[in-house]
Amino acid sequence: MTFNEVIGQEEVKQRLMQMVSEDRLPHAIMLCGPQGVGKKALATAFACCLLGNSSQSGAESPMLQKLEHPDLHFTFPTIKLPSMGSEHMPVSDDFISEWRELMLKSPYFSMDEWMTAIGAANQQAIITAGESDELVRKLSLKSSQGGYKVSVVWLPERMNIACANKLLKLIEEPPTQTVFIMVCEEPDKLLETIRSRVQRIDVKRIDNEAIRKALVEYRGISEDAAQRIARLANGSWQKAIEELQVGSENETFLDLFIQLMRLAYQRKVKDLRKWSEVVAAYGREKQKRFLVYFLRMIRENFMYNFQNPELRYMTQQEENFARNFARFINEANVLPIYDLTNKAIRDIGQNANGKVVFFDFALQMIVLLIQK
Repeated sequence: MTFNEVIGQEEVKQRLMQMVSEDRLPHAIMLCGPQGVGKKALATAFACCLLGNSSQSGAESPMLQKLEHPDLHFTFPTIKLPSMGSEHMPVSDDFISEWRELMLKSPYFSMDEWMTAIGAANQQAIITAGESDELVRKLSLKSSQGGYKVSVVWLPERMNIACANKLLKLIEEPPTQTVFIMVCEEPDKLLETIRSRVQRIDVKRIDNEAIRKALVEYRGISEDAAQRIARLANGSWQKAIEELQVGSENETFLDLFIQLMRLAYQRKVKDLRKWSEVVAAYGREKQKRFLVYFLRMIRENFMYNFQNPELRYMTQQEENFARNFARFINEANVLPIYDLTNKAIRDIGQNANGKVVFFDFALQMIVLLIQK
């Protein structure tokens, strides 16, 4: 993979390459930013660049093209499959075939796509202590090509505490010519001691023009459609691709949002209970994505009241509903609704009972919607 396959992010590309050219490459880098902006793509392209420059085979070698280079190591969240023994702690190598398949298709995939690829049901993916033990073993070996050994860690915030402590020790005393490249979306969830030992690079949202250009060149859509999708994507190539897909998940989430608001306004408690059971039947990752979508819709409906189109980022269907509903999201309830939703996200993340969380969420929405 090369930097040419990364959408936009020219500033970050230049900064990474400058580190190499000026011979001041740190042993641990953390790319931080929102979902869908290309952190995983940047990390992989940079890793291939380092390995290509340090080996005789070069950046276009078949091993790098297939992401099978012996000095390139990927770490990512995993689950425990029923087929695994009771003593086995899942490690990334258990799912490396699925990982490479998704990465070669497109590095701009979501956690949900990853969970689907590895056959997860209602589970939360984590990085176990077994993974850190495996990294210690791999990185203790000499480089097969006589150059760098690169460890790309996707979502280190999902490490359990045992893994985080072991990785910290590895970062503090890194093996010779080893480079860690972490791809992080929630750095505050990482140990402060880890954050203090990496060089953080913030990856901003992709500019609209880069997304528009990529949609036209790679997806062959019209200029007008590309311009609309680029603005709606709000700096996320992943979101832009989702908007191209008919029957996207967001359409389902919009229906759930509309149902909740109508039922809460009408105070139909029995129907709200049925609604909560429908949402609770989703896997936890999808539940959290719905709540994040819910937050976005609250923000967009609140901004709709200011009658400034430049402040809104909605599809036509979302705007059609907001036209009559937006007035119910106001200064009196917008912050309490935000707090309630963030609490639900936290509870779901802590494995609380989904039926209880979403029924309570729905009941409290009845009270919040009548505040003026």
